[in-house]
Amino acid sequence: MGIKRGTTLAAVAVVVALTATACGGSDSAGDTAKPAGAVAAPSQAPSSGDGYGDGYGSGSGSGADAAGDAKPAGQLAIAQDEKLGSVLADSAGFTLYRFDKDTAKPSKSSCDGDCAKVWPVVAAGDATAAAGMDPALLGEVVRTDGSKQLTVAGWPVYRYSKDTKAGDTNGQGVGGTWFAAAPDGKKAAKAAPAPAGAGQASGALTVAKDPKLGDHIVDGNGMTVYRFKPDTAWPMVSKCEGACVAKWPVVPPVDQANAKGIIQKNYLVLDRPDGKKQQTVNCWPVYTFTGDKKAGDTNGQGVGGTWYAVAPDGKLITVQ
Repeated sequence: MGIKRGTTLAAVAVVVALTATACGGSDSAGDTAKPAGAVAAPSQAPSSGDGYGDGYGSGSGSGADAAGDAKPAGQLAIAQDEKLGSVLADSAGFTLYRFDKDTAKPSKSSCDGDCAKVWPVVAAGDATAAAGMDPALLGEVVRTDGSKQLTVAGWPVYRYSKDTKAGDTNGQGVGGTWFAAAPDGKKAAKAAPAPAGAGQASGALTVAKDPKLGDHIVDGNGMTVYRFKPDTAWPMVSKCEGACVAKWPVVPPVDQANAKGIIQKNYLVLDRPDGKKQQTVNCWPVYTFTGDKKAGDTNGQGVGGTWYAVAPDGKLITVQ
């Protein structure tokens, strides 16, 4: 079908301004985890109209062909929308949509004729999974005219003719049947806030003891702090973005005076391109895990073979 499933993706780099001496070398060699990518946050605009969108064939833009010609998606990306959370986009940054009247099992498109002029189909062909997205979710469906359309988790995907620039989400909710697609093929929806205490550092880092992990770093709420193996310490780079960082919230800056029992070597703050500031320990970016629901939980330990608790000196604790 031509869909590229095994392409190695260049992770979106998050680089800190170099304000201190070089940090220690990486101990993450050989890690093969897929990091998550992101593009610039799109705007949210109101939408209206019937199930297809008002004015068949109206609207134009480089990302949506008003004539209904199917164009391939190229390298997919994960955009972050203030209201919708993680949204799947094509290589040009245009939002991809799914239609409630379609089916995923089996894959079937119910948008033809005038509908396909307003909602141009995304051709199956050179699509490559976004960083952090499961390539196995990409597929194709044969349409009534014999052409092949890209599917995500079985759902046929489309662009919207009234999205005229990258990041537009004007098709969201049109007719109560059209919705931006999330990276897992579901309807894009911002995740609910983490439970109190989960992933919310309270301005302090301390050391706790666990029967299996031994001494490990926790935040001010007692939530376990983790590192991501694909990250690097010099230069300081976080490869957890988009949907990844929604699941693994960054630890915000902490005053060194509130870091008890931690070896404070090159204890710096990482300025991320998403606007967040992230605490590092020995120059390694650190995170919490939304899967930890209460202080002392270590549910993130060993996840994917890439996430591990952090020792007081910033090193990985790899015991299971």
